[in-house]
Amino acid sequence: MTTTSLTPQGAARRACAIWGLSARGISPLRAHATSVFLLPHAEAVIRVSRDEQRTSIQRAIDLTRWLASQGLEVTEPLAVSQPLDIRRYVITLWRHYPQPDGPPPGPEHLGRLLSRLHRLPEPPIELPAYRPHLALRPVVESSTALSPSDREWILGRSDELLDAYAHLDFPLGQGLVHGDAYPGNTLWDGSAARLGDWDEAAIGPRETDLANTFQGVRFGRTPAQLRAFSDAYGYDLADWQGLSVLTELRDLHTLGSFIRRADQGDREAAVQLAFRLDTLKSGDRTKSWAIH
Repeated sequence: MTTTSLTPQGAARRACAIWGLSARGISPLRAHATSVFLLPHAEAVIRVSRDEQRTSIQRAIDLTRWLASQGLEVTEPLAVSQPLDIRRYVITLWRHYPQPDGPPPGPEHLGRLLSRLHRLPEPPIELPAYRPHLALRPVVESSTALSPSDREWILGRSDELLDAYAHLDFPLGQGLVHGDAYPGNTLWDGSAARLGDWDEAAIGPRETDLANTFQGVRFGRTPAQLRAFSDAYGYDLADWQGLSVLTELRDLHTLGSFIRRADQGDREAAVQLAFRLDTLKSGDRTKSWAIH
């Protein structure tokens, strides 16, 4: 007897049945570390995550509900029993924010949101300490797509950067951080922007939330956009000597989802992974990376 593995979309359909929602017209919005599906009849999106992320996903639901009560514009979970555990997946349901034609929110919108986030009181939710590369390293160690030499290089470079990170002085201090803050995690809601994807929220140095936008030069972010981001936040990270350590940590962090996809046979992800590794090993910061 053989069994067919459950796909993320299949898991999303099962979740709909449990919630009593119609899955008619369900369609993929994004397939990266987390698979996201539009559920048009409920004006919602379903996020299908790996089961090892359950604890962080529960925290994200609790935290976003609290952040919304504080008046911060965040993507909000819907009022259903969640998260759901279905086979090897964890399923959550969120409000859908239809995006208008035109450009997405610019970095300045993220800067304003982070400025407000970093001024909030400590949330009544237990959050972990921010630890760079906590999720990356096991992915690298277990990968079947990476060559032994690539695996050794990534882990060795991670060790070097984590050591440098441990010796940094953070002038903005410690507090609630999003953990994966970059303009790609913002959505329009009318004329305002909302910040989503809170699975990596933690207590850590506030600079870590700012550095990801600067790392975005690999995806075409311009000096003018970086100035707008810094002006909106109220602090210019470009003047801080630890910036390169954080952007290089982020460079390696972004390899994780491509490694997972390459392990699953995704040829396009494998090509982009090889390209990123080549530029990192050579120290080339001039070549642009593909976003997905």
